[in-house]
Amino acid sequence: MTPKRFVEALECVHWTPIQIAEVLGCDVSLIEAWATEKEKIPVEVGAWLEALAEAHEALCVPRTCREKRATVEP
Repeated sequence: MTPKRFVEALECVHWTPIQIAEVLGCDVSLIEAWATEKEKIPVEVGAWLEALAEAHEALCVPRTCREKRATVEP
């Protein structure tokens, strides 16, 4: 996975660098290094993120709840 695709994939799954760092259990500095080509993205991380991004790209976001509120106020 290229750094450009890494950033695109993060955007596709709606994750920030902080969020993926939490998911992976690493420091955000490593995520930033991957995104800026300072360190190589591990193959298994790239393949996993690519699979998630492809799934998100293939599926449309459901629109049934857009602009809706709960019928009962808390």
